[in-house]
Amino acid sequence: MRDPVLLVIAHGSRDPRHAATVHALVRRVRSLRPGMRVETGFLDFNIPSVTGVLESLAAEGIRDVVALPLLLTRAFHAKADIPAVLREAPPQLRIHQAEVLGPSPLLTAALERRLYEAGLTPADKSSTGVVLASAGSTDPEAIAVIAEIAREWRHTGWCAVRPAFASASLPRTEDAVRELRALGCTRVAVAPYVLAPGFLPDRIARGAAEADVLAEVLGPAPEVARVVLERYDEARMPALTALGA
Repeated sequence: MRDPVLLVIAHGSRDPRHAATVHALVRRVRSLRPGMRVETGFLDFNIPSVTGVLESLAAEGIRDVVALPLLLTRAFHAKADIPAVLREAPPQLRIHQAEVLGPSPLLTAALERRLYEAGLTPADKSSTGVVLASAGSTDPEAIAVIAEIAREWRHTGWCAVRPAFASASLPRTEDAVRELRALGCTRVAVAPYVLAPGFLPDRIARGAAEADVLAEVLGPAPEVARVVLERYDEARMPALTALGA
């Protein structure tokens, strides 16, 4: 009995780095679970589209799909855009929508991986303030999640952690950097809580001009790939039940 196909749903971007990073992450997911079928679809700008992938799967005779939003918070895309696209899928498909990736301790570990790759060490934690820089949202639930991640991350030993947003919400990255300087942190690091490069991550990078360290986006970090598989496994259980497994 075949496992459900994993359909990773990414937002898409005019910036070619976005799709390249998504594909790199999907390759890592495949490497962690050989034999599992993983497809990628984009909501906008890039191909293949989510609709096109779903139609192709249905034409092949696939019946069960786990649709996984490649998103870090439950905001508009997860609550409205993706469900709307999935409702238009061929009727013979049984689609189970997985939860978004965040929050997860694995994502926090990925953030720290990127900071250490950028030059910090665990010994620097107590003297380093971190800006947790996300894309931003008008959804209060999503903003509250980012703030809670920052609060919890602070308790792991950093001098301080402050959330910041590239759009829709405040503070901006540069303001959070200055706040951490004023608090007396010896150094300030910016950790982008974003999955792939693009317009808003570039804005985060510009806002980090006065920081000492700027980490890379999460991208295909192994911890991110593990979260993808966790969310798939959580969503596939109803699918397997429906299959009689």
